[in-house]
Amino acid sequence: MRALIIVDVQNDFVSGGALEVPEGDQIIPTINKISSKFDLVVATKDWHPEEHLSFADNHEGKELGQIIDLNGLPQILWPIHCVQNSEGSEFVSSLDTTNIDAVYKKGTDISIDSYSAFFDNGKRKDTGLNDYLKNKGVTEVYITGLATDYCVKFTALDAITCGFRTFLIEDATRGVNLKPNDVQNAITDMKVSGIRVIQSTEV
Repeated sequence: MRALIIVDVQNDFVSGGALEVPEGDQIIPTINKISSKFDLVVATKDWHPEEHLSFADNHEGKELGQIIDLNGLPQILWPIHCVQNSEGSEFVSSLDTTNIDAVYKKGTDISIDSYSAFFDNGKRKDTGLNDYLKNKGVTEVYITGLATDYCVKFTALDAITCGFRTFLIEDATRGVNLKPNDVQNAITDMKVSGIRVIQSTEV
């Protein structure tokens, strides 16, 4: 059984959003085109409280992009984004949500960030997605969404660690690229971990 995971296709991550991913909007028609081809579709939402400690504004004297220690983990400081129940946290209106079977929210604990759809960054809390997919009989997962070098990457790495045959649909993802080669390095990391990188035409 095959599942599609749509990672964080939310207003704050596309054009005009608080944490805009370059060309983020461009993946939506591709995701819409392929979503009906899967047995199960799961979408994720970044879902932060306003006081989340990944936000630079919640640390006096700290700057965007700065890396701090947050409860023993390195944490990049981001602009305020995807605050719970805000317009920025909603799915982009052009995303076809009719095939989505379940939505998993992450980043809800103020003290730890959660890039992956499966676990927080310290593997301290489980979102329940692993059990949900296995209970549904899923053996293969296909990852799409935003952003390639963060939430998509860590979702894919956790998926393969959880025992799923894992695919990255490359043309249905876009990255932040804080550093020039971040996206390419993320794709390399995924390939090395056994994740197969494909295009949407191969689905």
